[in-house]
Amino acid sequence: MIKCQYTCSIVKNQKMTSRLFCLSLKAPGFVQRVLPGQFVHVRVANGLKPFFRRPFSIFRAQKTVDILYDVVGLGTRILSEKKKGESIDCLGPLGISFRLPPPGTKQVVMIAGGVGVAPFLALTDVLKKEKYQLVLLYGARDKDHVFSLKEFRKNGCQVHIATDDGSHGVKGRVSALFSKINLKMPTYIYTCGPKPMIKCVQDLTRTQHLSGQASLEEVMACGVGVCLGCSIKTTKGFRTVCHDGPVFDLQEIIL
Repeated sequence: MIKCQYTCSIVKNQKMTSRLFCLSLKAPGFVQRVLPGQFVHVRVANGLKPFFRRPFSIFRAQKTVDILYDVVGLGTRILSEKKKGESIDCLGPLGISFRLPPPGTKQVVMIAGGVGVAPFLALTDVLKKEKYQLVLLYGARDKDHVFSLKEFRKNGCQVHIATDDGSHGVKGRVSALFSKINLKMPTYIYTCGPKPMIKCVQDLTRTQHLSGQASLEEVMACGVGVCLGCSIKTTKGFRTVCHDGPVFDLQEIIL
C-alpha cells in the first residue's frame, strides 16, 4: 500500500491578493507522484476545531507542493496564519487526475471559476510540452480574487479574465469569454469551479459537440471514499468526488 499521510514543512505561505494565498509545502515523500488534477487533504489544526480536514487542489508540484486557496472560513483563516517552518499534516496525493486530450486535439481550453483555477497550472506544465494552443478563461468575483497569471502565460497560455463587477477584465461571468474559443479548431475542454458554471460549460460542449473533463469541488470529510459524504449523481450512478473523482468526464455529471 502506498503511503499517503505525511508531515510537511511549510516553505512559504504567500499572500497573492487580499483574499488569495499560495501555500508551498516541502513534501519529498510525494511531490514526484503528483498528477495534474489531484488534491491534498489538509489537517489545518491539531485540536478538534475545525474537526475535519480541508481538501485543496494541487496548484503545482515541482520542488514543492503548492496549494492556492481563498480565505472563506475558519479552516482557511487558520491556514492563512501558518508560518514558514511550521509543520502540517497532509493526505496526498489523492483522487483521479486529468487525462490527456484525445489524439487530433489542436486547442485546449481551460474554463475556471474562482479558485477553480487551481488545478490548471499543473496541467499546463504537462500540456506545454505538446503543440496545443492553450487558452485559459478565468472568471472571478472581483479584482481581489484575481492573482498574477504570469506562470500560465509562461506556459504559453492565452489568458482571458472576467469579473462579476467588472473591476478586472470583462464585466460578467466566465461565459462572457466563451467567444474567445476558436471553434474552427479541434478543441478539448477542461473546467473547474462552481456547479452553475460547470452546468454552463456542459451546455456549451453539448451545443458545440465538444468533449471535456470537469474537476469538481465538494466538501469532504474523509477524502478517501469511505464516508460517502461527497457523493454526486452521475450517469453511472452515485460516485464520490474524493475517490472516484475529483475529475470526471464532463458529460457524465448530472447537475
